[in-house]
Amino acid sequence: MGTAKVQGQIWGVRARDWAEVQEGKFTQLFEAVLQKTGVGASTALLDIGCGSGVFCQMAVKLGAQVSGLDAAEPLLAIARERVSHGDFRAGEMEELPYANQTFDIVTGFNSFQFAASPVNALKEARRVSRTGASLVVAVLGKPEDTEAAAYFAALGSLLPPPPPGTPGPFALSHDGALEALVTQAGMNPGKVEEVDCLWEYPDEMTLLRGLLSSAPAIRAIQHTGEAEVRDAILKNIAPFKTASGGYKFRNKAR
Repeated sequence: MGTAKVQGQIWGVRARDWAEVQEGKFTQLFEAVLQKTGVGASTALLDIGCGSGVFCQMAVKLGAQVSGLDAAEPLLAIARERVSHGDFRAGEMEELPYANQTFDIVTGFNSFQFAASPVNALKEARRVSRTGASLVVAVLGKPEDTEAAAYFAALGSLLPPPPPGTPGPFALSHDGALEALVTQAGMNPGKVEEVDCLWEYPDEMTLLRGLLSSAPAIRAIQHTGEAEVRDAILKNIAPFKTASGGYKFRNKAR
């Protein structure tokens, strides 16, 4: 069984906060991928786990024809607002609703690790990719290179016990993990590159809107209560508060 139903319910709880605050924190990563893959006029692009469509919107400005798949209908509704002529669908990444060899570029930003079987999800991505297409698997950097790890650590003790084998946010971040996953899916791994990914917030209210909108935060809130989750996050990330009252996290993506 796939994970779309469960993931969609959780990621859709605070879709507008995710769309307006948090998804844009990955803009540097999106820009790097667009440049590396050479997205341009008439590129057929599929973003798996497209969220509210920030990356697709950026690709459209370069001339791409975009499709996006996500588990959360509330996020897809926002993606359709951003890219009115994009093809955005709710679905399961292990059963993509597209024909064989449809896309020139397929991307997954922090998405494949949420599949019941990441290998099967990548095999599906390969199926819908044309010969010579690029497949991009992008994840958080290693914990020691990611200051936002303090945020995830704060959530860790407040989450319910996960089922055995449940991947964490850094499941594919250690050396060799991406290459191994791609190889298991029957593809040739390319070069693993690191990209700076700055998360910056002007004030505490904006910070909390963003950080409390993620699926791990929603799970923690449902399990423990919002006040406790908020307090734990603020305590753990205190070192990253700026003199102006905002917050800044220097992160890597891979």
